[in-house]
Amino acid sequence: MSHENLQRNEAAQRSALISTHSYDVSLDVRQAADPDVAGYTSRSVINFSAAEPGQSTFLDFIAAEVHSVFLNGKGLPVADVVEGSRIRLDNLQAENQVTVTGTALYSRSGEGMHRFVDPADGQCYLYTQYEPADARRVFANFEQPDLKAEFTFHVMAPSGWEVASNGVEAARTQLTSDPDTSRWDFATTRRMSTYITTVLAGPYFSAQDHWSATLDDGTSVEVPLALYCRASIAESFDAAVLFRLTKSGLDFFNRLFDYPYPWGKYDQAFVPEYNLGAMENPGLVTFTESYVFTSRATDAQYQGRANTLMHEMAHMWFGDLVTMQWWDDLWLKESFADYMGTLGVDQATDWDTAWVNFANKRKAWAYVQDQLPTTHPIVADIPDLEAAKQNFDGITYAKGASVLKQLVAYVGFDAFIAGSRQYFRDHAYGNTTLADLLKALSAASGRDLAGWAATWLQTSGISTLSLDSGTLDGELGTVAIVQDALDPVTGREVLRPHRLRVGSYNFDADGALVRTGSVEADIAGARTDVPELAGQRRPALLLVNDDDLTYAKVRLDPASEATVLASLDRISNPMARALCWTALWNSARDGESPAARYVDAVTTFGPSETGIGVLLNILDNAQAAVERYTHAAGRDAVRGEFLAAADSQLGLAAPGSDQQLAWARTVAAVSRHDSTLLPRLRGLLEGAVKVDGLAVDAELRWNIWHALAANGQAAVGELDAELARDNTASGRPGHATALAARPDPEVKAAAWKAAVEGTGLSNQLLSATILGFTTAPAELLEPYVEPFFECLRGVWDNRSIEIASRIVRGLFPMAQDLPAGTVPEQHPVVLRTDAWLEANADAPRALRRIIVEQRSHLLRALTAQART
Repeated sequence: MSHENLQRNEAAQRSALISTHSYDVSLDVRQAADPDVAGYTSRSVINFSAAEPGQSTFLDFIAAEVHSVFLNGKGLPVADVVEGSRIRLDNLQAENQVTVTGTALYSRSGEGMHRFVDPADGQCYLYTQYEPADARRVFANFEQPDLKAEFTFHVMAPSGWEVASNGVEAARTQLTSDPDTSRWDFATTRRMSTYITTVLAGPYFSAQDHWSATLDDGTSVEVPLALYCRASIAESFDAAVLFRLTKSGLDFFNRLFDYPYPWGKYDQAFVPEYNLGAMENPGLVTFTESYVFTSRATDAQYQGRANTLMHEMAHMWFGDLVTMQWWDDLWLKESFADYMGTLGVDQATDWDTAWVNFANKRKAWAYVQDQLPTTHPIVADIPDLEAAKQNFDGITYAKGASVLKQLVAYVGFDAFIAGSRQYFRDHAYGNTTLADLLKALSAASGRDLAGWAATWLQTSGISTLSLDSGTLDGELGTVAIVQDALDPVTGREVLRPHRLRVGSYNFDADGALVRTGSVEADIAGARTDVPELAGQRRPALLLVNDDDLTYAKVRLDPASEATVLASLDRISNPMARALCWTALWNSARDGESPAARYVDAVTTFGPSETGIGVLLNILDNAQAAVERYTHAAGRDAVRGEFLAAADSQLGLAAPGSDQQLAWARTVAAVSRHDSTLLPRLRGLLEGAVKVDGLAVDAELRWNIWHALAANGQAAVGELDAELARDNTASGRPGHATALAARPDPEVKAAAWKAAVEGTGLSNQLLSATILGFTTAPAELLEPYVEPFFECLRGVWDNRSIEIASRIVRGLFPMAQDLPAGTVPEQHPVVLRTDAWLEANADAPRALRRIIVEQRSHLLRALTAQART
C-alpha cells in the first residue's frame, strides 16, 4: 500500500521534470475466465523526456509482482527500484524509454480491471475504471492528469470475445499457436490523461451504427457508434433508443461547441457492478448497467439515463479534450458536464422537465453537501489522491453546475458559449486551471469575472434568501430580499451577487395558481430592495428565485408559505411547484418546521404531482422525514398515516402508470418498518393479490422481500427460491440485502463479519449486505456501535479506498433516536464520534472527512427530532 496516496506537490515536481510522449500497453487476459487465476500480464513501454538529465523520477504501478524494468535498454534490479506502488527511475536522459512488465490483479471493487462472472450464464466480463488514479492497477504509468500522452493498446483475449479500447480496432489476429486466443491491436489515440484510458473485454452483446453530419462551417464529421452490454440482458437492451439519443447529443454538442468531436469513434458500454453512473473515457464511455432496465422503469429513470449520456458526451470536450491540471480544478470538467448534460436533455431531446428535475433533485444534493462542515469551494484544495476521491461530490457536480447556470444568467448564454469555444481552441489536448477558463469567458463577455469567481467559486457554503415585506390594506409596502450567507470553512460572511427573478402568483378564474408577474433583480449585500414590487397588490405567492436561476436556499415568507401549504397542487408551473417542494423540504431538514408537516404535504399534494421525477423525489424525502427527522414518540403514527396514504394511492393511480409504480415502491420501502401491509405485499408476490396494471417484476419483488425479511417474515428457503427464479446480476444483491435484513442477532453478526472482516464480497454485494444489516431495530444494531469505531483504522489501512469508504459510510451508526431530556450534541453516538475524532487526529484526512460528515448528518437528524 506504500505511496498509493500521491501528493499534489509530488505530482507538480514530476510534471516539472518530465513530459510524456507515448505509451504502448499490452495486456494478456486470455485466462480471465479461470477463477483460480488472480492476475494477468501487463507490459508498458513509455517514451518520455526529462527537462534535467541525470535527475530521478518514479512510475506508478499497483501490481501483484513486477517482473522486469528496463530503462533506456538497461535492465534495472527490481528489488532495488520497486518501492511499494512506485518504480524509481534514476539517471534520466533527455529522451527516455522505460519498459515495465508485471502481473496486475483483477478487481472485485470496481477499481482497475474489474472481473465479473455473470450468475445467469457463468460468462466472464472485464472492464476498467480508473478515476482518479487506478490506471496504475492495470499498467505502469505516470498517474496524474497533466502528463498526457498518446496511447496504443494491445489485448490478448479469448477469440470469441468482444474487445474494445479508446482507439478504433486496427487489427485482430488469431494466434496460430493457440486458435482460442486472439490479439487485438488498437489505433493510437490522441493525447489524453491516463485516468480516461480504458479496456473492455468479454462476451459482450454489441450493436453498431454511425453518425454523420455537416457542421455549420461546412466541416463533415462521421463517427462510428457501438453499444455493449452483457449477453444475458441483451433482450432488455434498447439499443435503438440509445443510438437515437447519442446521435441527438452529437448533433447538439458538435454545433454548440463549434469543435468537431475529437476522438474518432463513440462507443458506450453498460457494465456490471459499476461504482459510478458513468465514466467519460474518450471513444469508449462506460455506464452502470442499471441503465439497462430489466424491470419496469419510470419516465424519470429514462430521463436520468439520458442526462447521464449527455453529461458524459459533454466530457469529450470539457475534461477529455481540455483537462484540469490537477484535481483542485476537478470542477472544470464535472461542473460543466453536469450543466451541459441537463442542457442537452432540455435542448436535444423531447423531455421538457430537465431543469425541473435538476432543481428538485440534483441541486438538493448540493444543498445537503454544502451544509456539511466538510464543504469546500467549487475550486477545492486537493492535496492528494485520497482527497480527490472524496471530492466527487455534490459541490463539484451539482453546485458547480448550478453556479454555471447563474453565470449564464449573469453574462448571457451567447457569451458563455463563445468563451467555451475559445477555451477549446486555445487548450485542445492540454491542461488548464481556473485562470485559463476565466480568461476566455471574460474576453467573450466583456466582464471581469475575477470578483464573480472569488465569491462563487472560491468560497464555501450556501446563501439563504428570504423576502421581507409589509402589507397594508392588501398592498405590498417596501419589499427586500435578505441574504444570509456564512462560509462554514472560514466562518466569514460571504454575500454573493445573485441575478434572479421574483415571481408573483395568483389564483385564476379556474382556481389555478398562475404567474401573474415577474421581476428580475440583481441581489448584492445583506439586503436588496426590490422597488418594482412596492405598492402592488399582495399576490397569493411571492416566489424568490423563480425559474431557478441562482444557487441558494429560499425561505418562503409566512403568507406565501400558507398559500403553498393550502394550495401546492394548484401551482400550474412545474418549475415553481418544484421550487416550493424544495423550500418545504429545506425547512424540514433545517429544523425550521416539523418533519411531520412535510410528510403531510406529500400525502396531501403528492397524488396530484404530475412530474414523475418530482414525485419520486418527494416520496423519498418523506421516508427520510419519517425515519430520521421525526421524533420516536410520534414516528409510528406519522409513518402509519403515510403508509396508508401510499397504499390508497397505489389503488387509485392510473393502471400501469409511473405514478402507480412510484406508490408501489413506496409501500414496499415503508413496510420495512411497519408490518401492517405485509400480508397484502406477500399476496402480490404470490399472485393472490392483484393491482390492475402493476407489474410485480424482479425489482419490485426484491423490494417486497426486503420488507418481509426485515420483519422476520421471510425464510431463508423462500429467499433462496426467489434467487433461483432471478439468478441474475441484479437478483444477487436483492438476495444479499434480504438475507442480511432478517431481525436475528446471528444474522447481523454474520453480515457484519462478511462486510468488515471478510474480503469475499464484491463492491455491489458489499453495499447490498450493508443495506440489509442496517435495516433493523435499534436494539439489534446497538452492539455494533463500539466495534464500528474500533475497526475504522484497520478497515482504512487494509482495504481499497472505494471499499473502505463504503464500509465506513454505510456502517456508521446513523439510525439513532433522541432520548427525552437529551440535547442532540449530548447523544451517546455523537459523543463517541467526537471522542474518536479527538483520539484519531492523525487519521487519514479522507477517513476523518467521512466520519465528520456522518456525524453532521446524525446531528441534523437529532436536531430535527427535537423540533417535533
